[in-house]
Amino acid sequence: MFEAHSINAEHKDLIHDVAYDYYGQRMATCSSDQSVKVWDQDEQKNWILSANWKAHSGSVWKVTWAHPEFGQVLATCSFDRTAAIWEEIIGETPTQGERGLKTWIRRTNLVDSRTSVTDVKFGPKSLGLQLATCSTDGVIRIYEAPDVMNLSQWTLQHEIQCKQQCSCLTWSHSFSRLHPPMIAVGSDDNNPANGSKVAIYEYGGIRWTKTESLASVGINEPVHDIAFAPNLGRSYHLLAIATKDVRIVTLGPSPEGSSQRFDVQLTAQQDDNLSGTVWRVSWNILGTILASSGDDGCVRLWKANYMNSWKCIAVLRGDGTQAKSDTSTSSMPTMGQVAAPNQSSTTRQTTASEQKLAPKMSMPKMLVPKISAAISTMPTSKWQPIGRFQKMTWIGSDYSSYSSPPPLDKSTKAFCGKTHRLFTTTGSVLSEHDSDS
Repeated sequence: MFEAHSINAEHKDLIHDVAYDYYGQRMATCSSDQSVKVWDQDEQKNWILSANWKAHSGSVWKVTWAHPEFGQVLATCSFDRTAAIWEEIIGETPTQGERGLKTWIRRTNLVDSRTSVTDVKFGPKSLGLQLATCSTDGVIRIYEAPDVMNLSQWTLQHEIQCKQQCSCLTWSHSFSRLHPPMIAVGSDDNNPANGSKVAIYEYGGIRWTKTESLASVGINEPVHDIAFAPNLGRSYHLLAIATKDVRIVTLGPSPEGSSQRFDVQLTAQQDDNLSGTVWRVSWNILGTILASSGDDGCVRLWKANYMNSWKCIAVLRGDGTQAKSDTSTSSMPTMGQVAAPNQSSTTRQTTASEQKLAPKMSMPKMLVPKISAAISTMPTSKWQPIGRFQKMTWIGSDYSSYSSPPPLDKSTKAFCGKTHRLFTTTGSVLSEHDSDS
């Protein structure tokens, strides 16, 4: 199901961040060697290095892509107390038979911070071209490009003072007009006495104000990464937090009469700390699957089941294989496992056919006799698909009273184009053939 491909990035020091563009066909990496590299994916799904340059005079912590509506634009932040905006330009006079030369140029350098800039993120496209940065001096700065055609001009719109040093931030990407612009910021402060390490800020049209601190869910450990799930219509927000473990917080509408801005609930928390410290969390485009990475060198995928319980569905090593030690926690419970507490505790010796059925269904043994008994009493359908076009044909009946297919009421017939289908009252297809035959 999953494939892993190794890329020799040839960075001379630790790689701190990897970012994909909007379409997932370009990738940027940054490192403590002060450089940024851009990779393009070819038709064979191989990653080819297309650009490499020295971006800062210190370790580069984060790199992020702007929405492609604004062109090929990157933002980076560094230990050298600056954030930079980079734009890719294509040469106008390529030689015959060659494509134009692509180069990345620095459009501007943001030098307002007096300490290390730890994270940088572009805002939602609906807000225009905005950029948020956070630094260890406890300040969130929001910049905006008034003219998207001139990325050399950026204005500092807001400065948000936080009480703790900032390590990471994330924008809420929501398509609902009922949700105002929102930013969540995390702190890697090691002092638990300083309170919650996550704060939520909302924009009220004039200024950014702090509306939630997540103190009710008790996140007092250093936060290394934070990510809002894409909101495609939910009435609540999902926030993933990377601390010593993985945590997912729900920010829902507050109850009537409550003075709180959100109804904050800790939806999921990793029960076993198999991955050690978690350093990165990232959502898929639908906000249904969360990926996390930790000290053990594995990537874990998290997904909510039908009971809205988040489970680890896969543990991947660097070679793409699933970790054998986590097979018990990497799969969601089946229907039988969830229903097991409500079933009778009486058991009996299983037959050979039931023993074959049990491992395939992954159900407790006490459920197998009841399921097998129900299956044995059900009539076996004798409609089976044969031939190239999977037509249904009658091959006999288990009913001794029928020498032909059971009679059907006329009201259960349905026609669709040239295809003639017969349905039972439960909606299952009994036969299908062309009306011309």
